This record gives sequence, structure tokens and C-alpha cells, in this order.
Amino acid sequence: MNEKKPSPLSGPSTRRTFIQTTATAAAAVAAVNMFKTPVYGQNQAPSTGRVIGANDRIVVGFIGVGGQGMAHVDSITKNAGANNVAVAAVCDVSKTRVDGAQKAVKKVLNTDAVGYEDYHKLLERNDIDAICCATVDHWHTRVSVDAMNTGKHVYVEKPMTRYLGEAFEIYDACKRTGKILQVGSQGCSDLKWHKAASLIREGKIGPVVMSQGSYMRNAPKGEWNYAIKDWATASDINWEMWLGSQIKARQSFDADHYFRWRKYFPYCAGLLGDLFPHKLHPYMLATGNPQFPTRVASVGSRKIQTDKNTPGTYMRDVSEIVQMIADFPDGMVMHITSSSVNETGTQEMIRGHKATLTMQGNKVVLTPERSFAEEVEAATYSDMNGQPFIGEPVSVHEKNWFECIRSGKQPNAGIDLAVKVQTVISLAEMSDRMNVMCLFDEKTRKITDGSGKELTAPTYGTFERS
Repeated sequence: MNEKKPSPLSGPSTRRTFIQTTATAAAAVAAVNMFKTPVYGQNQAPSTGRVIGANDRIVVGFIGVGGQGMAHVDSITKNAGANNVAVAAVCDVSKTRVDGAQKAVKKVLNTDAVGYEDYHKLLERNDIDAICCATVDHWHTRVSVDAMNTGKHVYVEKPMTRYLGEAFEIYDACKRTGKILQVGSQGCSDLKWHKAASLIREGKIGPVVMSQGSYMRNAPKGEWNYAIKDWATASDINWEMWLGSQIKARQSFDADHYFRWRKYFPYCAGLLGDLFPHKLHPYMLATGNPQFPTRVASVGSRKIQTDKNTPGTYMRDVSEIVQMIADFPDGMVMHITSSSVNETGTQEMIRGHKATLTMQGNKVVLTPERSFAEEVEAATYSDMNGQPFIGEPVSVHEKNWFECIRSGKQPNAGIDLAVKVQTVISLAEMSDRMNVMCLFDEKTRKITDGSGKELTAPTYGTFERS
């Protein structure tokens, strides 16, 4: 186990002491080896956690402190004072990564974050109010649901889940526990999308008929072929814990899979899981009335085979280009594209019957359709209620999460939006891998093909590579 036991304090170990001084985080919890790992099931009565007031300090733990996880550690510690936050613990299956995260917290906050290998141990702590989950995708659901069941609010990186059934598992847990969940699609905290939603709700562009966007890259040596570090060994990383019982396509420790997991279907949906959420969340938010899709179709290709330009890696399972089309109950058709072999994107826009909104950097431009030029006035917007559009820094998205924990309001990428986005993502993967058009019924949560035949949503073990 990769745990570092806290040094005892001279006085009583209380939550008030920890919060007032942000001293050694472990002082608020008994020795961890006295606990047994709990089983957090659907039928277990969830812990409510404490009610956090407007002036209360929020105590945070981090589960998964790799690349994106460390980005959150760095951002949240840097802004801890402004957000009235304390950091109590970090967790990862890698000893090196736990140690690095602990040092980062110590350097900025001059406090000791306790290190864990098993995230259940972190969740046992009653002094932690909220967790940031930046694990590999197939752990998002278990960590998030377990965290909410122990009374903790959740920031979970995108995609919210690996498979569709898990999305509703998180949704149901969130509704049952009343916890605040934010998905890490920080574009949702870019105010230009909220401005677009406001304009659409006001009827400025008429009924929404189409939207289009893209997230394009060109990586000649293969997207996500990150450098493999010397410390990444079987003695440093708890490989069986990293895989979990979810993964059926099991293999012995492989540093390539550990660092480059976004390339491989057992752990990720590739472009659909990594880049699509950055477009789907804000575009669906911008409609002003996010809906579940009625139909989704997707096609992908990996004919360029960029991995051949990186010696020692495997050819990816996932596509190098993906195009997705979805339609929604209100009649909007959405087209999103993504690539790792061409970086030229499409014009970002939302088309209405009367006018079109284009998203131009930090501006929203409203252009009337010719037939409605007398009725609709062209306009350009660069702020919302006096607040300028500043893009999508992660710190702003984290701040929104903390504010909503205190206020009880839903965050910008909250559960009601996120479950609809994940439905689009999961149906798109299903469409591509099964060569079908996926029709979805939000009331029954059933999927059918064009002939009306019911389809079973893929999950772990459905495919050979899963």
C-alpha cells in the first residue's frame, strides 16, 4: 500500500483544527490501517456529508494525479485562498505520482496531504467534503458514485463515464444523494456559450435547426503517444488496481497502455471520449434547452496509421478521424467532427431559422438570414452582463464548482447536461463500432436500430477489445 501515515499532533484531532489551520491533513482521521475497505453499493444508504455554508472552507481530495490530475492539483492549490479551499489528500496507483502530488501541495500550501493508493481509504475520511476524479476513464463511475455515497461532492474529468449504462448510474446516484457534480468540460464556463443560450431562449435566431463544431489536431507521430517515464514499473504502479475488475481484455503490466491508454478501447473511446466532450457540452448548453438525442450515427477511420511513426508503440484501436451526426426532439441536427491527422476545423456555429450564431474566439456574432433581415438585427457580443468572454481556463470551471457546492445551485457542466452529453458520446461509439444508426428513448432508456429492433448498449466485455 502506498500510504503515508500522518504525524500525530499534540492537541485533539478535530475538523475545526484542520480547517482553521490547514495543518497536517491526516490529523483529522484515525490511522488508516485500522479501517477495512468498505463496499459501496447501490443499496447502501448514502452518507449526507456536511452542509457547507457560504463562508465555510471546502476540504478537497484528489483521486488520480497523472497529467490532468496534476493540472487540477496545481490549479486548486494555487487558487486555494481565493476559493477558501484546503487540500487534505491525494490518491493514485503510482507511488511516484502520489509523491509528486504531495510535494506540489506542500510547496504551495505548506501543508501535508496524505497519500493513498486505494481511493476507498480516502473516501472513508469524514473531513473531506469533495473530490476531484482524474483517473483513467473506466474508473470515473465507480469513484464518482462511491464518493457521492460517502457524502462527497464530485468534479469528474470528461468523459463522465466509459459506457452509457454508467452514465445513468452516476445520474441516479447524483439525484439520490443531492451532491454537486461537475464534469471537467471547462468550455461550459466560457460565458460566450451562456450568451448564445440566452439569445436562443429569447428567440433571437428563431428555432434552432443545425449546429456544427470541430476539435481538430494533427499529430504525425500519433495523438496521445506520450513519453514513457523511467519510473513507470510494475513495482511503482499497482497494475491490477489500475485495471480494476471492469476490464475484460486483461494483460500483464504494460507502460505503453498505462501512459497511452486513450489509444485503446478497453480504457477509452478515443476522440469521442477525449475531444468530443469539449464540443458537445458547450454546444448542447448553448441551445438553452439541452435534450437527449433521438438518433445518433457516427463513422470513424484510422487509415493514416500515425503510430507507425513512433517506434515501440502499438497501433491504436481508436479512430484517427470521427464524424458524428445527431438529431434532437426539438428538430436540431448537430454535426461534430474530430481528427488527430488534420487540424483544419469547421466554422463554429449554431444555425436558427431566422439567424445564425457564429462563435469567433471571444465573440458571438449574430447574423440574420436574408429572409429575416428586416426582423432580426445583426449584432456582435463580447461580454455577458458586463463580464467579458475570457475563454475556458480550468480554474474558472473549478471555481464554479466550489461556488455551487456552497450555494446548492447546479454547476455549468452539471449532471442534467452531462448525462445527455454522455448519451450522445456513447451512442456515437456504439454506432461506429456496431455499424448501426442508434435511436434512443429517454423515457425507457432503450436503444433501437432503424427497424425498431432493440439493441443492448455496449459495456465491459461486449467487444473483444473492452
